[in-house]
Amino acid sequence: MTTEANKDAARLLAGQAHDVGRADLQEPARGLLQRLSRGLLGWREEPHHAELDTPWQDAPSPLRSGWRERAANLNGEDVFSVDYWVCSECRLAWVEEPYTTPEYQGCGLASAGLAALRDEFGNVSWHTLGGHLRDAKAFWIAVGSGVAGGYQKRELCPHVDLG
Repeated sequence: MTTEANKDAARLLAGQAHDVGRADLQEPARGLLQRLSRGLLGWREEPHHAELDTPWQDAPSPLRSGWRERAANLNGEDVFSVDYWVCSECRLAWVEEPYTTPEYQGCGLASAGLAALRDEFGNVSWHTLGGHLRDAKAFWIAVGSGVAGGYQKRELCPHVDLG
């Protein structure tokens, strides 16, 4: 596939961001192993949601115990992902480490993925833990415009399970 055809496919994928497959399997053994080893063991090296047959996928985060990961898959390749946590008690939510494969940056995957999360979880205020790279500041300003919380830095609420 040509580069332009790939970008067209990514733009179509962005339009499907509300069609999400879910892997809701609890993995207490992996979480326990991570806690007992202080993070040295229990991590996955392969995509953990590859078994889902939808282009947009939601599964336990491979990086943060108790968090979820929203990801987009194009032709068998993860092209976008972001970790998130939503606290229904505090009406607060966090996203961390959004990543779009460089070839597909600018195709709307991150904007669509974040918008789908906001739509799914309704009336919550969206934040990050901060520490944005200088190159990412324009991204956060753009996606945070008009969003409750604006993806501004905020400490985690006491309900967040850090494993």
